[in-house]
Amino acid sequence: MLQRLVVGSIWLITLQLLHAQDECIDSCKVNSNLAVVLNLPVNSTAQVIAAGWGATGGVGYNFTSRNAVIAEFLWNRMYPSAGTLQPLQVTSSQLGKLDGNSNLYALTGSYRYEVRGRPLGTYLIGGGGWYYRKNWLSRDVIASPATVCTPVWLWWGFTCASGMVTANQRLATTTTNALGTNAGVGLTLAVGEGSYRIYTEARYHYVPTKGVKTQFIAITVGIRY
Repeated sequence: MLQRLVVGSIWLITLQLLHAQDECIDSCKVNSNLAVVLNLPVNSTAQVIAAGWGATGGVGYNFTSRNAVIAEFLWNRMYPSAGTLQPLQVTSSQLGKLDGNSNLYALTGSYRYEVRGRPLGTYLIGGGGWYYRKNWLSRDVIASPATVCTPVWLWWGFTCASGMVTANQRLATTTTNALGTNAGVGLTLAVGEGSYRIYTEARYHYVPTKGVKTQFIAITVGIRY
């Protein structure tokens, strides 16, 4: 329910901003964007998490036609890779299959340098902000004694000492947050006679979260003004 409210709010607010700028063409001082996201984990994150999806929206200020700043909200839903939850299934098999997911929320500020043409354009973007990750497992998991510590245990919030998972921890939902950075490149395509542009972007995000760093490439497709 929370994710639906967040995504719905992003869409409504950004669509209103897009609609409000119909008449200023390329001289607009306010910019806005709305998009869907494919999340591709890399490095340590890819050891435990598979591809996910999400949404993003933002609003910013254009200093010139090439220089702008943008504040964005990002939400990504991430799923465990096939088989990675197997070590956590330490309770009775009668309880059924163990499922889980991770939701990542981010509030970021970025600088964008853009070269815009008709109809194509390109840009570089980079910045940073606050990232919050909430992990959810479908039931409590209890760490057994003498369990070797691996990235999957750390990702789902368990602590380790001397290479072993701390015994008798009981977890189902955990959270972690940290300041992170991002950088990427994008392409735009003009739509009609106004300033609406379809855009696609690849941006790398790095967040030094506790246990396992959160690292992924967000492939974004959407509309901006």
